[in-house]
Amino acid sequence: MNISRRQFISLLGSSMLVPLLPGCLPCENSLTIASHVWLGYEFMFLARDEQWLPPSGLILKETRSASDSMKALLEGTVAGAALTLDEVLRVRSRGIPLTVVLVFDASAGADAVLARPGINEPADVVGKRIGYERSALGALMFQKLLEAAHLTPEQVTPAPMNIDHHLQAWQEERLDAVVTYEPEITKLEKLGAHRIFDSCRMPGMILNVLAVRSDLLSTYAESISDLVRAHFRGLHHLKTNRQDAVHRMAPRLGIPSQNVLEAYKGVELPDIRSNRTYLGEKSHKLRDVAGLLSSLMFKIQLLKKEDDLKDLCTDIYLPTSDLS
Repeated sequence: MNISRRQFISLLGSSMLVPLLPGCLPCENSLTIASHVWLGYEFMFLARDEQWLPPSGLILKETRSASDSMKALLEGTVAGAALTLDEVLRVRSRGIPLTVVLVFDASAGADAVLARPGINEPADVVGKRIGYERSALGALMFQKLLEAAHLTPEQVTPAPMNIDHHLQAWQEERLDAVVTYEPEITKLEKLGAHRIFDSCRMPGMILNVLAVRSDLLSTYAESISDLVRAHFRGLHHLKTNRQDAVHRMAPRLGIPSQNVLEAYKGVELPDIRSNRTYLGEKSHKLRDVAGLLSSLMFKIQLLKKEDDLKDLCTDIYLPTSDLS
């Protein structure tokens, strides 16, 4: 998160943000979704590249980071974005109505704190330079690392920076440890970094989701359903034709094809049935996680007040039957 991150932080600090009208969107006839590179989001792009998406009415806007995607939402240039659930809560807190229509994945080790040799456990980061994204997820991971180490923020040197700067900062030895995620983890581990903390210690708290502006759901209902179905088609392709899928996804992920499946071991990829459990009105699974996150984020001052969770999610855009 670079100059755009600073602009984004400025926006978050403003009390003047209000939802933008649909007419502010760049193309009223197309559903525009912002997304940066992340394992769980990749199936949308696989579907796009394989022409499994409709030829018109749907645009995937590639961004460099979650902050850029959030900024696009705040500016009204996109109708939705691929974000972590805590980032959805952060955007909602600034007056932009968002509804989750799909759970891409749950992190189970794919978000981690990597460190240099000699830093072997969380307590060893005392006095060290720690890189992390100044996003909700980055701040949460940073906070959880400090809790595990029994340290205060004053006992380390924070180094906020965008995900796309992590690799260069590491190579230039400007960091002793970094809060990051795949595919950067794989790249940094090849340079000798090793993990001292990861999302396995935060079970169920890091969910990557597709969120669309609540006031535009009916406008783009068909395109949302098309995109959700295309995601599951891409996921099905990975499960049934792994080598072909891996070969096609590796270039965008920026990691060698032989390392792609290893990277996916750190994420859980819920199928359609599991998504119904997350998003359905009867189960309340995603709402329960969001409630816990909202309370934690309010406690550590990432939210000014807890989210009321109104219109937070819906399962109506999921396919009616499992893909085969």
